[in-house]
Amino acid sequence: MRIDQILKEKEITISFEVFPPKTDDKYAAVEEAARQIAALRPDFMSVTYGAGGGTSKNTAGIAADLQNKYGTPVLAHLTCVSSTKKFVSDMIEVYHEKGIENIMALRGDIPKEGRSVFDYDHASQLIYDIKCRDENICIGGACYPEGHVECERPSEDLLHLKEKVDAGCDFLTTQMFFDNNTLYNFLYRLREKGIDVPVLPGIMPITNKKQVSRSVALSGATIPQRFRMMVDRFGDDPAKMAQAGVIYATEQIIDLISNGVTHIHVYSMNKPEIAAGIMNSLSAILGSGNAEQKE
Repeated sequence: MRIDQILKEKEITISFEVFPPKTDDKYAAVEEAARQIAALRPDFMSVTYGAGGGTSKNTAGIAADLQNKYGTPVLAHLTCVSSTKKFVSDMIEVYHEKGIENIMALRGDIPKEGRSVFDYDHASQLIYDIKCRDENICIGGACYPEGHVECERPSEDLLHLKEKVDAGCDFLTTQMFFDNNTLYNFLYRLREKGIDVPVLPGIMPITNKKQVSRSVALSGATIPQRFRMMVDRFGDDPAKMAQAGVIYATEQIIDLISNGVTHIHVYSMNKPEIAAGIMNSLSAILGSGNAEQKE
């Protein structure tokens, strides 16, 4: 089922992300984690894609299993910065053959050693190519509430985002953030630019202390004082930090839903216990929200 259709039909949605293994010997463990998360009945699940297509086979395999074995709608990622147009075209065909109709079109991170191919510079080019190939594919794109780390000015980032939407992007998912006011301000700026596709806030439950610096380095996200105090208090106790991180993320989600932002994507990091903690905490909210939509 197309993701944009799911977003139209349901008042509240929760989705989770998993990432495929880099090596085949770890495939079974990731497959089991994905199965456990799918058993929680999220509205859809996304499956990430390694740089340069390094996990393309496993991305396609896990995505197809989630959809065909467990009945979970899937969003398969596809990056382009280190791939040729031929390789990208072949991957789109693989997804098509497996019945996958939702693609998250991303530029991807530039490898540390640099690029050997330059067929793509921006995600908007990939989005355009996918739409030209098959206009029935639902395409997701990434956005950055605090601006892309490579853009000097937020206005420049919004310009690139408008290019993605104009190229055919059907919905957007944000990079992680830890202060909901950051998202609310971002959404206001989007609407001012005429970007009116659905925007799914990406929530990252931080469940261990080491994740903090890594997450900030990758996303450029601002860490609010309340979050810092939580990490300082519980960061050295793994069990307490895991619980506190899930609670913090859940509180973010509750605030978002309360303010009318009702389609949430969770970066669950292949951890079924994180996904279960969030779903259990929101069980009545999710049940009543979707029940109202059915009536």
